Amino acid sequence: MTEKRAVAQDIRPLKIIILNLMPTKVDTEIQILRLLSNSPLQTDIIFLQMATHESKNTSQEYLDKFYHTFDEIKNQKFDGLIITGAPVENIEYEKVDYWDELCEIMDWSVTNVFSTLHICWGAQAGLYHHYSIPKYPLEHKMSGIFKHYTTIPGEPLLRGFDDVFNMPHSRHTEVRASDIWHNPHLHIVAMSNEAGVGAVVSEKAGQVFVTGHFEYDRSTLAFEYDRDTKRGMEPRLPENYFPQNNPSNDPIVTWRSHATLLFTNWLNYYVYQGTPYDVNDIGNDTKNKER
Repeated sequence: MTEKRAVAQDIRPLKIIILNLMPTKVDTEIQILRLLSNSPLQTDIIFLQMATHESKNTSQEYLDKFYHTFDEIKNQKFDGLIITGAPVENIEYEKVDYWDELCEIMDWSVTNVFSTLHICWGAQAGLYHHYSIPKYPLEHKMSGIFKHYTTIPGEPLLRGFDDVFNMPHSRHTEVRASDIWHNPHLHIVAMSNEAGVGAVVSEKAGQVFVTGHFEYDRSTLAFEYDRDTKRGMEPRLPENYFPQNNPSNDPIVTWRSHATLLFTNWLNYYVYQGTPYDVNDIGNDTKNKER
């Protein structure tokens, strides 16, 4: 930030909306809020639910108390939007019961949100909707902790990252670098030799797409493995996760510092340093200025 801009800053809380598509909503709330709160930047958080979907794991009473619907907020503007993952990778996008509503929200975000962070299936859905990037089924679920490397030196989203870093993945489908490279507006900023595309940024509309789950806690992959085992799905052990590949051993966290840094960088470089002081000016040719 330039000295001229630093001494003349107008400061206000950032308006952040979180579209929580995960079935374990309370766990996801805690995970993301921990990462967002590890910053001196003030944030006002609103949670968003899909009005066209009935949650099987969270009571409607809880959702009505703590969540908003799109109709309730669509006339507002926000500095940031986070779209979480969802356990629907094996369903065609158009057959997801809330797909039309999600598309409406993603279209709305282009002019009403300064920057949007898409996570896992949310990243795949955003790349498909905005840029027609397809997803491909995997032979086996991508589950575990995988090494990634940065591909664009100086990219603000990964500023302060080590050259090689770990990120959790938990998904049945993937997007491919070969499709993304064909779009001049999309830039792959992190890759993995095992997990493929790790993070993508767009020149348009301040969009960020992260294919993994940086927000996951120590035990999240273990919970998913136990759940799928009890369902008789015979899942593979998450890779690089349990010490000695023994699910009786407590996992060792190797991604927390980079998770914190990614969310902090997104808030700082993609939201705070570019968003207008008057939130109502978002969408008026202000995006990407001075980033």
